[in-house]
Amino acid sequence: MQSFSLQEVKVTGGAFKNAQDVDLRYILSLNPDKLLAPYLIDAGLPLKAERYGNWESSGLDGHIGGHYLSALAMMYASTGNTELQKRLNYMVGQLAQCQAKNGNGYVGGIPQGKVFWERIHKGDIDGSSFGLNNTWVPLYNIHKLFAGLRDAYEYADNQQAKQVLIGLGDWFIELIRPLSDAQIQQILRTEHGGMNEAFADLYLLTKDKKYLETAQKISHRLILNPLLEKQDKLTGLHANTQIPKVIGFEKIAMLTGNADWSEAARFFWQNVSQTRTVAFGGNSVREHFNPTNDFSSMLKSNQGPETCNSFNMLRLSKALFLDKNDLSYLDFYERTLYNHILSSQHPQKGGFVYFTPIRPNHYRVYSQPETSMWCCVGSGLENHTKYGELIYSHTANDLFVNLFIPSTLDWKEKNIQLIQTTEFPYKNQSELVLKLAKSQNFSINIRYPKWAENVEILVNGKPHPTNAKPSDYVAIQKKWKSGDKVSVRFTTSTHLEYLPDNSNWAAFVHGPIVLAAKTSTADLVGLFADDSRMGHETKGKLYPIDKAYTLIGNPDTYTSKVKPTANLKFSLDSLTLQPFYEIHDARYQMYFQTFTQADFEAQKIKQRQQEAGALAMEAKTVDKVNCGEQQPEVDHLYKGEKSDSGYDDDGHFWRNTRSYISYQLQNKDLAGKSLEIHFSGNLKTDDVGILINDQPAKIITVKDKFIIIKADDKETVNVKISSENGKPTPRFHQIRIVKE
Repeated sequence: MQSFSLQEVKVTGGAFKNAQDVDLRYILSLNPDKLLAPYLIDAGLPLKAERYGNWESSGLDGHIGGHYLSALAMMYASTGNTELQKRLNYMVGQLAQCQAKNGNGYVGGIPQGKVFWERIHKGDIDGSSFGLNNTWVPLYNIHKLFAGLRDAYEYADNQQAKQVLIGLGDWFIELIRPLSDAQIQQILRTEHGGMNEAFADLYLLTKDKKYLETAQKISHRLILNPLLEKQDKLTGLHANTQIPKVIGFEKIAMLTGNADWSEAARFFWQNVSQTRTVAFGGNSVREHFNPTNDFSSMLKSNQGPETCNSFNMLRLSKALFLDKNDLSYLDFYERTLYNHILSSQHPQKGGFVYFTPIRPNHYRVYSQPETSMWCCVGSGLENHTKYGELIYSHTANDLFVNLFIPSTLDWKEKNIQLIQTTEFPYKNQSELVLKLAKSQNFSINIRYPKWAENVEILVNGKPHPTNAKPSDYVAIQKKWKSGDKVSVRFTTSTHLEYLPDNSNWAAFVHGPIVLAAKTSTADLVGLFADDSRMGHETKGKLYPIDKAYTLIGNPDTYTSKVKPTANLKFSLDSLTLQPFYEIHDARYQMYFQTFTQADFEAQKIKQRQQEAGALAMEAKTVDKVNCGEQQPEVDHLYKGEKSDSGYDDDGHFWRNTRSYISYQLQNKDLAGKSLEIHFSGNLKTDDVGILINDQPAKIITVKDKFIIIKADDKETVNVKISSENGKPTPRFHQIRIVKE
């Protein structure tokens, strides 16, 4: 199975075309010179504009520039817009100048990059999940440039990008040449994107085996080995750190014929998509994989599935589909495309979503071009450029229709053109019309989706037998002539889909479309993000979960309450259900708790008590950081040496140290009166030093695994915890500034 190039497929209407157009405006609103500034700073070249703020000037400098190359290249391929090509060529040219100035093949925007990489080259390595020598995910950062240069060449035929990419690859090989395999694996503990895939791509471009050997060498064995043994070791891991590695495993497997690595990638996909994914296609809570048997943390959190995860799960699904020709990958791809990717961009004003909470009556935050430089802005720029990548696919002679999206296909190699006209999902039909220079004999294969209750195929108005089953293709083999028309009809229904943990929470799904209800437009604090470090998180209050709409009765009565009122709109008592991707600028409810009448009152009382305690704690909290949890630590400027982190079986993240760890918290308006440090293990106060703003902490008490410290009289609170004897400290779980 092969995909078509983006140049051969054009999206022509509907929600996806609108999303593409909105993304195009966002792309053109960004300033290439600002995105290039970190690279020019590192190379010692004069700036043409000051760099952007936010994540682009607080440690992840340059990462959006790499994503921007990819977005420019793919959007140019999809639309033919010449301004995109002009910008792409300009940026690649500027990067080439930076590379020439550096003189060793390196080009990057990482702060103090030359000093950092020299330490790595010498084997001076101290890393954790996101900090390598106290630098924020440097390999993840530079991977965006590797991918952007690859895309500039692959999608836009920029030859200079290929040369810059090869130079960068050769520099990296020289960088790690003195390091042992153990040292390389130590580096790979820190998030590094899909660096193994990047070198597999270099091999594809050059056929030089040194790149393929490097791709294998920089594949993270701590993740790969359990997958080879079909062991699930994912709970507690930072989710998006792992998915790009697995994309690399699959690509290397394809290039080497290593069936074991490909099976490892398939096992990972199966695990994540079937046991860790919610109805709209997303996974993770606060960026980490939650236990497969307990989604309660995701239901409670304002930090639901991260868009970057779905961006990468779609890339993995596409790779596995093309490798294995299994339509279950397309079923997942379609569900995630409509419900997470499409919903992750504001359809009128533009702006990308980082977290999509499933907490009832909560909402999402949208980025802004001048203020927001998050990872999900980078992947967001790319998400809406490539909707044409899997609408169709082909083998040597035959055509496959995979998705029902209004579009045109120009299969240049075969002189076959196809026009697909559809209003799906609002109408359950699609029309396919062929334009041929001369009659040809080939097969058109129409996907029979998993969600379709039946499929009817008409060829030039006459019924065609459909013996296929769901998640299969209906093959139509004939000699086709220009003007031939294939009509596809199917029926859909609404059903409840429960969370994978078998709890009593479920979402309404109609065909492949997840339905949700707008519940309120109140308290949408920070709806369009400012430039604050944590601007991607909602700031509005959490509404009590026990106040959310609940389904009460028997399982066979839940869906009978749903009454159609218009195309893909349904009434549910006082609520209106509609496609989740249509809901913006509002709080919403996607998941509904289900009860029998007998269980309802008892369970609600228990839940109300739990909610009251949790919300009371949040109300008295001024700021907090969860130790060992990636994004909260980054948000609070974590630094440390000789530190380990992990995830306990009881569901707590932790971090300890044989040297020191530090965080910066904010005590806004000096509202906090004390700090609470939660730990586990044995604590001897003489063995642990605690400084608050460089002064010894005034410990009030140590009780029930909490250290209570008097708050400082400054709004910025720097907390430093050190080992006084060089031995590991207890495990620290959370630091919280509280009002009482």
